[in-house]
Amino acid sequence: MSSTAPQLRSRLPHVAPRGAQAALERARLSVVPRRRTRAPRVPFVTFVTIILLGGVVGLLLFNTSMQQASFRATALEQQATDLGAQQEALEMEIQALREGDRVARAAQRLGMVIPSTPAGVLDLATGQVKGTPTPATATDSIPLSMPGPRRPPELDPDPVRVKAEADPGLSGAPTRNR
Repeated sequence: MSSTAPQLRSRLPHVAPRGAQAALERARLSVVPRRRTRAPRVPFVTFVTIILLGGVVGLLLFNTSMQQASFRATALEQQATDLGAQQEALEMEIQALREGDRVARAAQRLGMVIPSTPAGVLDLATGQVKGTPTPATATDSIPLSMPGPRRPPELDPDPVRVKAEADPGLSGAPTRNR
């Protein structure tokens, strides 16, 4: 064996020791020739197309839902306006029903009168009536609507009538210019 070793050394005089030779052989094996390989484009194009289509469909669905929400909000605002007007009309009707004049007229139709004479006062602590209570009658009741004040005669003068006389030069016959 010793005879083959000098022969190998004579063939490879520039070769490094044994560990370096193994590293050199591994380095030679790891070098790969450069070959350009193209990645398949179909899956990438399909992926990008699906992403774009999904985005467009998502935007369309979002836009549609926003429009539906807008229509619903408009309908609810209109309903709120109508209900507010209805509430105001009902409050005005209640106010008209609560007016004192209306209540007094309804009481008068039922035969109730406002007494013009002082009534007796009931003392709640003692339970005694103070004064002389008298029943109210329709003849001595206070009228519901008092007549208003009369206008002074200065504010309502007699009408002034002016009589116009006809001008003799202004007759209905046409005149000629000479």
